[in-house]
Amino acid sequence: MRNRKQPSWLQTASKGKKRVLAAVCILLVLGVLSPFVINGIVVGSARRYILEPQETEQVNADCVIALGAMVWGKDTLSHMLEDRVLGAIDVYERGGAKKILMSGDHGQEDYDEVNAMKKYAVEKGVAADDVFMDHAGFSTYETMYRARDVFQAKKVVIVTQKYHLYRAVYIARALGLEAYGIASDPRPYSSVVYNNAREFLARVKDFFTAIGKPEPTFLGEAIPINGSGAQTD
Repeated sequence: MRNRKQPSWLQTASKGKKRVLAAVCILLVLGVLSPFVINGIVVGSARRYILEPQETEQVNADCVIALGAMVWGKDTLSHMLEDRVLGAIDVYERGGAKKILMSGDHGQEDYDEVNAMKKYAVEKGVAADDVFMDHAGFSTYETMYRARDVFQAKKVVIVTQKYHLYRAVYIARALGLEAYGIASDPRPYSSVVYNNAREFLARVKDFFTAIGKPEPTFLGEAIPINGSGAQTD
């Protein structure tokens, strides 16, 4: 039997299906790879601005930012939060920053990260006037936006655990702050796998957030960081 040639319209349809299939495969590959690429961009861009504590002595930042985390009970800092505050105090005592900005969640009357953070720092010998509180630091992005617009900081040192630090520094610099980071990881923490998985996704989300630059939940009047921290009590 002779092979019958397919009609031209069938050949065109077959080629069209192949193109669609190839396009779908490319999109699937891009969808799988893009979060890894974005994570690489965030980490790679921020890495050069992460310092050792002693290197902050010459930075002369407007403030050192301690990022909020879980508080137990009324005012007991979780281990992760305690280490962030201790890291911020270390930068302040070295002269790396003139003020400390405690930024965290105080969105509910019965849950207050920032007053607990300030109380801890003052008990460690930090002058109360040098400690500011950002009561509406509900996310890393909102903290950096408010540090710039509400507290009018231009140069900052950010203290948090290293897995979180890359994103914090990346966001701050995307918003125009001259930002540096200090990792505070003096002990092991629970939920390491969960924290890293969550951070992987958060970097992707905030990569796009930093492009769009939406306003935070709250802004309000300016509270210059070079004044008295009592303004935020």
